[in-house]
Amino acid sequence: MARPVIGIIGNHHLINDEYPAQAVGVMNVSVVAEVCDAVPVVLPANPAHVSVEDALSVCNGFILPGGRPNVHPEEYGHEETEAHGAFDRDRDRLVLPLIREAVARGVPVLGLCRGFQEMAVAFGSTLHPEIRDLPGRMNHRMPPDGTLEEKFELRHWVTLNPGGRFARLFGADEVFTNTLHGQGIEEAGARVVVDGRAPDGTAEAIYIEGAPGFAMGVQWHPEWNAAADPVSRPLFEAFGRAAAGLRRAA
Repeated sequence: MARPVIGIIGNHHLINDEYPAQAVGVMNVSVVAEVCDAVPVVLPANPAHVSVEDALSVCNGFILPGGRPNVHPEEYGHEETEAHGAFDRDRDRLVLPLIREAVARGVPVLGLCRGFQEMAVAFGSTLHPEIRDLPGRMNHRMPPDGTLEEKFELRHWVTLNPGGRFARLFGADEVFTNTLHGQGIEEAGARVVVDGRAPDGTAEAIYIEGAPGFAMGVQWHPEWNAAADPVSRPLFEAFGRAAAGLRRAA
């Protein structure tokens, strides 16, 4: 039987600082093909090119990867400030309604870093613009220097709710992860269940309550070294199985 098709949301990017492109990191493509056992398809993050219905008609699941621009605070009722950083309004306009519709239809969704924040905002959460400025919080941002290996190295523990969805998935109540983000959940929406936290209390793992299908997100970047990582691999395998199950049912 043909493998499921996983849509990976692209990011606006300038090649050589002048040529517009939609880009997806190779590690996201590789993890879909090699760990999810699915066909990766890059979806341009622009509703002028891809509609929600287009995406749902083609894909059996969606990965919402990280990206440098942040979700615009207008999407969760806050005023824009300098601390909120750069934005990609086209991605906001496509992905937020896509998340809600995919979840409603039971189409698997997995959010990674910015994608985690998109899932949270899509279901009523608000975000801190810069969590390292909050009292008692650590700096979760990517180290400014070093190799990719050093930037993506595992840096802190995430404590999972005992017996929760992530604890059952990983077979453990604690996992060790990388951290490369500036924003974080302020107030979780009514259906957004925080199922894991960093040592400073920052939300790191969520799922959508009442979703008929796979609807989970992590604030870290599990796509790094996913095939060999004991935390990343079961997450992507579970997502891949959910997408395969949807394809079989179609």
